[in-house]
Amino acid sequence: MLTGLFSYGFMINAFLAAMAVALVAGPVGYVLVLRQQSFAGHALSHVGFTGATGAVLLGLPPLWGLVAVTLLAGLAMGLLGERVAGRDVAIGLVLAGALGLGLLFLHFFTAYAAQATALLFGNVFGVDRATLLTLAGLGALTLAGLAAIARPLLFASLQPELAEARGVRLRLVSVLFLGLVALATAGCAQIVGVLLVFTLMVGPAATAQRLSPRLGVGVALSAGLALSEAWGGIVCAYATDWPASFWITTLSGAGYLLSFLPGLPGPRRERPPRRPGPGPLPAPSGGSSS
Repeated sequence: MLTGLFSYGFMINAFLAAMAVALVAGPVGYVLVLRQQSFAGHALSHVGFTGATGAVLLGLPPLWGLVAVTLLAGLAMGLLGERVAGRDVAIGLVLAGALGLGLLFLHFFTAYAAQATALLFGNVFGVDRATLLTLAGLGALTLAGLAAIARPLLFASLQPELAEARGVRLRLVSVLFLGLVALATAGCAQIVGVLLVFTLMVGPAATAQRLSPRLGVGVALSAGLALSEAWGGIVCAYATDWPASFWITTLSGAGYLLSFLPGLPGPRRERPPRRPGPGPLPAPSGGSSS
């Protein structure tokens, strides 16, 4: 059944698009989880849906609307910095409103119902050559930007107080990184949809951090897991005629659950500091009182 897997042009485009996106989502997602900002990827995908549907309303390619609005939202979240933290309820309401606004935009174009489904849940088999080139360009730009800010980004992520004392501009690093997250999120939405961005952005990264405490190994594992899950989902979809997004999500979740099996290396945990034992007992007095 799989002998003719590469005999179709759309299948080749699907594998190449998944590779372009997964190799970016893995490293970016690893740092995103390391910084405990996983919710940012989910937030940006919802906001990006509004941009994509707004672009459709204006007769523009939805991918460019998705990229533009997601990038603006990522830069805004970076500028807000720590003020965003601890406001999950407010952010959740904004995201729900953004998703509802996107659906309102589609209401005026009922002929785009299939396109709305592709935006929400992805359609990797619908990637054409022009979209493939765009995804490759966005991926190269994102990886180049991540490499350029890697040292201050990791320093600010692991030891923010010390990094700030050494002159690292935390606000600028946050803005630049969330801008890169926005570009990676826009790419993931083309493969798994805006509702399932966690599948490629967070799932492989969380699994990699459980399997290895070493930074370089973890980043490589995250990229490799994202790629294998994306390609595996495409193969399973071809064999079963079930949606590729379902299979990619299933493989991502299964990989994370398998990382809890006994015998596998887990995340490094710091040992609690040893409490000092009781001091030596005082020596008894030598003489007795007469």
